[in-house]
Amino acid sequence: MPKKIDPQLRARCVRLVREHAQEYPTLTAAVTAVARREGVSRESVRRWLAQAEVDDGTRPGVTSEESAEVKRLKTENKRLREDNEILRRASIFFAGGARPPKPLICAFIDEMRAEGYAVESILRVLSQQGLSIAARTYRSWKHPARVTDRTVTDALVEDKIRELAWTFNATTQRWQMTPEGLYGRRKWVALLRRQEGLAGTSCGAVDRAMRTLGLEGIRRAKKLRTTIPNPDGKRAGDLLNRDFTAPAPNLVWVTDFTCVRTWAGFVYVAFVVDVFAQRIVGWHASSSMRTDLVMTPLRIVLWQWECEGNQVSPGSLVAHSDAGSQYTSIRYTEHLDLAGIAPSIGTVGDAFDNALMETVNGLFKTKCIRTTVFHHGPFRTLSDVEFATAGWVDWYNNWRLHGSLGMLTPVESETLHYEPLTREPAPTK
Repeated sequence: MPKKIDPQLRARCVRLVREHAQEYPTLTAAVTAVARREGVSRESVRRWLAQAEVDDGTRPGVTSEESAEVKRLKTENKRLREDNEILRRASIFFAGGARPPKPLICAFIDEMRAEGYAVESILRVLSQQGLSIAARTYRSWKHPARVTDRTVTDALVEDKIRELAWTFNATTQRWQMTPEGLYGRRKWVALLRRQEGLAGTSCGAVDRAMRTLGLEGIRRAKKLRTTIPNPDGKRAGDLLNRDFTAPAPNLVWVTDFTCVRTWAGFVYVAFVVDVFAQRIVGWHASSSMRTDLVMTPLRIVLWQWECEGNQVSPGSLVAHSDAGSQYTSIRYTEHLDLAGIAPSIGTVGDAFDNALMETVNGLFKTKCIRTTVFHHGPFRTLSDVEFATAGWVDWYNNWRLHGSLGMLTPVESETLHYEPLTREPAPTK
């Protein structure tokens, strides 16, 4: 039963006792019968009847109105005493000067609350003195909101992306974007999962961080055609048949070149890529599209092989290219034959026959030439292109994560291939 009895129920019980008292031998019996029917205690009905007699003037005592007035005065007196005590304790805040900081006011409210004062009373007194503060402010200070796991993770991911995407250039005294700043979501997720403490990085966290930092994965533009081969020329057959895979390094190379616009004219950059781990094994830049453009990187790679003590077994290495005139020239074909390399050329006008090399060229133009990551400002001369290409090739081979390699770099992929072959034998007794 509720603590406070409804006044209508109280009045009905008194009325029933008075109207039917003559039907019972005693007044107590009438009170007991009415209490049982109304579902209240007999003592409650007795007290209600006695109070009704006092209010009617038939019995001495304090009436209900007088009792309510006394109760109101006591409540008001208690509130005034509390207000005076709160004002006395808070007098330090009203000495003048700047408004006290919110943490100090909240600490005062918490101290008074611990001594039994109501928060509403404290806030009311402070507000009357021009020091208003919302109850929500105190609750937020007393019970600060719990930081969610997602908020913490997003902050860690955002800080790490900011750290990896920009670096401070001491020469120019400016922040500049790193090659990793060109990554899209998929590469960023793979890179962050390599970092300590971020193995469980989600795609959503990376999306939110990239959106906050204003990062967006760079996209490739439409490729321009640089060579128009002669469909009637004689050339080597296609030994790959669009299968750009190899069981080991240095079995299949693909090669091609692309053009870069500079202030001094076009510069042409040729690449040689090992199919196994897609590592760029050689490159060369020139202002001419003559045969030396594609022969120079090949000579550099073969020279490096000789320095390392390696030799090409006749027919074991395939060099694949498109049907450009540089790759079908007599000088280039003879050079391959003398080096023991088998030539392979795709069909005329079909980029899919040299798709891997087209992809590398697209990456080079998109992430090296069309950004300022590897070179600040426009490309003026051949040397500017060479400087940017050298930095990009180093990053491409040693740091760039390749989705086709399981998010490994080309150097890491080759290292994993050679690791079982170079393992030292176990010591014997």
